[in-house]
Amino acid sequence: MMAEPSYVSPPSGQSWEPRHLAALLCGNTALALGPWWVRLADSGPVSAGFWRIALALPLLAVLAKYSRQRFTGFPPPVWIAIIGAGLAFGLDLASWHIGIDRTRLGNAALFGNAGSIVIMAWGLFLARHHAKIGGWQAVGLALAGSAMLMGRSLELGARNLSGDLFSLLAGLFYAGYILALQNARTSLGNWSLLLWSSLVSAPILLGIAILRQEPIWPDAWWPVIGLALSSQVIGQGLLVYALRHFSSLIIGVALLTQPAVAALFGWISFGEVLGGWDVAGMAMVGAALVLARSSEK
Repeated sequence: MMAEPSYVSPPSGQSWEPRHLAALLCGNTALALGPWWVRLADSGPVSAGFWRIALALPLLAVLAKYSRQRFTGFPPPVWIAIIGAGLAFGLDLASWHIGIDRTRLGNAALFGNAGSIVIMAWGLFLARHHAKIGGWQAVGLALAGSAMLMGRSLELGARNLSGDLFSLLAGLFYAGYILALQNARTSLGNWSLLLWSSLVSAPILLGIAILRQEPIWPDAWWPVIGLALSSQVIGQGLLVYALRHFSSLIIGVALLTQPAVAALFGWISFGEVLGGWDVAGMAMVGAALVLARSSEK
């Protein structure tokens, strides 16, 4: 998955130990390396997304079985939710990987996490006059920060701006993925959920890659293997272990390590230098992400 997994966080005040915090930070760091692996892959960006899922499927199946999670026997509404979520997840990864190929890694990581803000905005729309002021402040911060980042991308070229927009579109699809699985989570464990949604997403990604006439078979396998392990297994596994011990606010703050790590690797590997306006825009969107997570019940 792109940025943060769809797991429900615990009530604030739940106890945690240093190993839980280490797992939370290391899991976010592993996920933040996803854009870097995509950029290094010599297959197409959407093809890399297909291999990210396909190579991880056997491990996900083993983890689901080891955790004694259900594989079959779900009622029809759950299957419908799984198919819808898998479709949204596939479109999410396709959009995000195209965005990674076009814009700076820090921007891609930040906009790819926009799902939290989108879900909060949807909740505000449903709540209407009962909505909290802090929620509208988060939306305002996100819009202002996004405008600053996109303005800087446009200065670099239309391709960079399109990369920002594709990454933002990925955040919208990820919000759809989360919303589709709101009820299905009661019947599915985390690994089983990720396994089934990945089985639906893999052919979608392969089909999109073929339509875009991307090279499918990589010459160098280590980037796509690294992508599969860091994004689908290690990052997700550490967060599955850690998230139950923290409040939404702490998770939101830890989430900010992802664009920071991605921007650092973009600077080291590809010379993507951030200016003062870039940092200010990221700080505003980051603050919106924290507010979005801290507003969750």
